[in-house]
Amino acid sequence: MYDLVIKNARIVRPGNQNVFQGDIAIKNEKIVKVAPEIEILENQKVYDAKNLLCFPGLVDAHMHTGIYNPLAEDAVSESKAAAMGGVTTSLNYIRTGKYYLNKTGPYREFYPEVLEISKNRFYVDYAYHIAPIHSSHIKEIPLLIEEFGVTSFKIFMFYGNYGLHGSSQNQKDFLMLKEDEYYDVAHFEFIMRELQEAVVKFSDKKEALSLSLHCETAEIMRAYTKLVQEEGKLKGLRAYSAARPPHSEGLAIFIAGYLAHETELKNINLLHLTSKKAVEAALMMQQVFPHIHFKREVTLAHLLLDYDCATGLHAKVNPPIRSRNDVEYLWKHVLEGNIDWVCSDHACCKAEFKLDALQKENVWLAKSGFGGTEMLLSGLYTEGRKRGLSLNKIAELLSRNPAQRFGCFQKGDIAEGYDADLVLMDPDTSFVVSGKDSPSSQGYSVFEGMEFYGKIKTTFLRGHKIYENGIFDPVPKGKYLFRPYGIA
Repeated sequence: MYDLVIKNARIVRPGNQNVFQGDIAIKNEKIVKVAPEIEILENQKVYDAKNLLCFPGLVDAHMHTGIYNPLAEDAVSESKAAAMGGVTTSLNYIRTGKYYLNKTGPYREFYPEVLEISKNRFYVDYAYHIAPIHSSHIKEIPLLIEEFGVTSFKIFMFYGNYGLHGSSQNQKDFLMLKEDEYYDVAHFEFIMRELQEAVVKFSDKKEALSLSLHCETAEIMRAYTKLVQEEGKLKGLRAYSAARPPHSEGLAIFIAGYLAHETELKNINLLHLTSKKAVEAALMMQQVFPHIHFKREVTLAHLLLDYDCATGLHAKVNPPIRSRNDVEYLWKHVLEGNIDWVCSDHACCKAEFKLDALQKENVWLAKSGFGGTEMLLSGLYTEGRKRGLSLNKIAELLSRNPAQRFGCFQKGDIAEGYDADLVLMDPDTSFVVSGKDSPSSQGYSVFEGMEFYGKIKTTFLRGHKIYENGIFDPVPKGKYLFRPYGIA
C-alpha cells in the first residue's frame, strides 16, 4: 500500500523529449514508482490529477527571505507565495550587516539564530547560501559546510563603497566592518582560496560546493550614477540602468572569471545576468577558462520586463531591468541552452516602503528588489511557449538544474528515489496577475495586469498537499536541507 497514488497526470520530466501520461506512487515522502498505470488496491489513497501537467517541484535558486521584513514574518508569508507558485525548495541568500538580522558577528553564532527563527515557519523546504563578509568569516567556511550543511557561498561584488539602492555608502557601516577590514577584490580572492581548500578537504561534497557572484563593479557604477544624475536627461528605470551600465556587469564577470582561474575554484555561478554584454562576457570567460564550470542564471523579471514596463519604479532591482534588446538577447540564449536556470530573486519589499513617501517618482530613493516567486512557473511558461521553449526544458531550468548545482540531489525530477515534490498546472487557464491575490506581504506585483497562462492548481511537498486552489495546509511542513541532500 502506497501513502498516495497520483493518477492521470501528464508528467513533465527534465531531460526528456516529450510529456507522457502516467501515475505516480508515493511512499515515505519519496516517489517509489512512475508508470503509465499503477494498480489501485482497495482503500488506497488516490489523487486524480485530471490530466493536468505535472512538473517536478520548482527549486527557486535565488531568494532573499528576511531582507526587508523580519525573517520570522517573511519565512511564513513568502514561503506561502512560493508554494502557491509551485516552488517546493527555497534557496535564500543571507549575510551579516544591515538588513536581514541587522547584526554582525561570527557565523557560528549568527547562523544558528537564522535556523532557529526559520524552524517550523517555512511552508516549503529551504536552505541558505551564505556570504562571508568579515575576514574572520572566511575561516568559518569549513565549519559551515561540516556542521550546518551549507554548500553554497556568495560574493556581492558591488558592495565595495556602493549602497544597496543606488548611491555611494560607507561600506564599513553598511556591512558592519571593522576599521582595518575591506570588502574588496582581495577579500573575494581569499574567499575563493578558502573554498577551494574546502573542496579538497571535503572531496565527497565537491560537486555540491560552489560560489555565486553578483557581478557589478562599484567604481563604474559610482561614476556613471554621478553622470546620469548631473545630466538629468533620463528618468525612472532608464536612468537606473544607465547608472549601473551593462559593461559594469561584463567587467565584474571578467574579474570573477580570472580569480576563479587563479584560485583553481571550478564551480562558479554568475547570478542574474541582465544584458547582452553580461551574457557575452560570461560566454567569453567560458571559452578562455574551459576548465571552470560556470553556471549562468537569469531572473524571470529580466526575461519579462524592460525599462519601459508599466510597473515603473516598483521594478527597481539590482542589476537593473534593461532594454528590450537585452531582453531579446537573454531569450536567445535561454533557447540556445546557454542559460542554466531561471529564478525569481524574490525579495519582498512592501508597497509602503518601496517608494519614497515624499518623492514617489525619484528612482534614486526607491528601494531595490521585489518579490515574484509565485509567478515563476506561470511566467516562464507564458512567455516561453510563445518562443518555442519546451515543457521539458522548463523543468530543467526551474527544477533539475538548480537542484543539481546546489546540492539538492533528491529534488528536481519525477523519478524513483526523488522527493515527492510535484506541481500540477493547468496550461490552458489564464489569469491576470495581481499582487492582491498573493499571500506575500508585498501587496503588489511587478507583473501587475499582465495575462499569464498556466494556473497552478496543486503543490505537493514530499507527498504532502501543501497548496490547492488558493487553500494552504495550515501547518508549515518545510524542512531545512542539510546539504548535500542526497547523493550526487
